[in-house]
Amino acid sequence: MAKKRHLVKEKEKEEEYTITPSDFDEKEFILKSIYSTKVLLITIVFATVIGIIASFICKALDDEALATIICTIIVFAFVAVMKKLYRAMGIRVDLMDNRSLLGDYLIFLILALGVCIVFINAPFD
Repeated sequence: MAKKRHLVKEKEKEEEYTITPSDFDEKEFILKSIYSTKVLLITIVFATVIGIIASFICKALDDEALATIICTIIVFAFVAVMKKLYRAMGIRVDLMDNRSLLGDYLIFLILALGVCIVFINAPFD
């Protein structure tokens, strides 16, 4: 009888992948996190103060629509100069990543406008 001929190719040598993790400095990571938290606390204090000041300005003006626009502009203008204010206070903004700074700006906006709205309304009127 005739033998069947098998056409079997030799297995090609598969590439071996090696995963090498990048160097991770745990101490630097923790120090950056603590630094970002301190900056966040400073941002919260600024937002509260600016919100209270804006609410007093809103109460002082007679025209409600104009007062609202002026207070909103004050809060947004403060966000625009926030990075320069951090540098003037000696805070090294270059140590923080952009995502953390953006989060600080958004928290400032929400908190300052929220405090302003709370102080404009009935219990504090």
